[in-house]
Amino acid sequence: MRILGREDVAAALDGLDPDVLEAVRTAYVLHGQGRSEVPHSGFLRPPGDDGSRIISLPAYLGGPDPVMGLKWISSFPANVERGLQRASSVQILNDLRTGYPTAVLEASRISASRTAASAALASRSLHGARPVRTAGLIGCGTINRRVLDFLALVHPELRTVTVQDAVPGRAATFAAQLADERPGITFVAGEVGDALRTDTVSLATTDSSYWLDLADHPDRPEHQVILHLSLRDLSTASVLNAYNVVDDIDHAIREQTSLHRAEQEVGHRRFVHAEIATVLGRSEEPETSGTIVFSPFGLGILDLAVARTILVAARRDGIGSEAAGFDPGAHRVTAAMAGGAA
Repeated sequence: MRILGREDVAAALDGLDPDVLEAVRTAYVLHGQGRSEVPHSGFLRPPGDDGSRIISLPAYLGGPDPVMGLKWISSFPANVERGLQRASSVQILNDLRTGYPTAVLEASRISASRTAASAALASRSLHGARPVRTAGLIGCGTINRRVLDFLALVHPELRTVTVQDAVPGRAATFAAQLADERPGITFVAGEVGDALRTDTVSLATTDSSYWLDLADHPDRPEHQVILHLSLRDLSTASVLNAYNVVDDIDHAIREQTSLHRAEQEVGHRRFVHAEIATVLGRSEEPETSGTIVFSPFGLGILDLAVARTILVAARRDGIGSEAAGFDPGAHRVTAAMAGGAA
């Protein structure tokens, strides 16, 4: 079994963002064609801690190089105050013939990368031919850090990014760090309203209070795309007044996401206009001048696709290690019979 730790994954990912973007795009297309299996995620919450959870995401992705496995990801928001990452994750891949595990990868970077790549694909597709010169990042954590990487990849015309965070001082620190890395882009720390005056806005916070009512910010640009990655920031009114795109309607409308609450309020799902697989590759934007909201629940097939891409690069470059003993061994009776023993 191949094992890739944190630094192994980081090394394999270096320079791989275009491949990750294509892997996520292909996974969405295959999902839209019905060539995947994505059971509902399982949620495990520690007693007495409403904000923390561990989620299991089993999945199968078909196509010319099929893959299946499990993502096991925790989200403990209090970690951030201790200087730790909020999320940790392990990705397991299994052999399709035997079911035996073939690889284990530290997957926090995989999870952040697939989330960010999916957001950038949505931004590119939902803007159509319109240039995206400004972006807003609400939440200055690992997810939006990677969102910027992929937005810069799909929108080379991007020139100004406004960042905001609920914790004082965090946005200014984030903006300074990003400015050092990308001198061709201007980074500004601002308020929520400042971030919401940009072409594309990425919401990636740990807030689950549905705190943001877009009607409170009427000076937003026409045809704005909001990447609602944290799923529980927008008010139900904001959802119901938007053109909504999801990754998978059955997954996105559950577990008290903003869309789920909207469904509970109106008793139907007609406010969802499209799944992302149907809009990828289109050159024209959706027929609306209003706000477009992309709400991806986060499908396990994306983690599979990115993990497979990383494994290919790791094997090519000799990254990671092989470990024996992670299979159950031979079946004593049938193995003996196959070998001709009495």
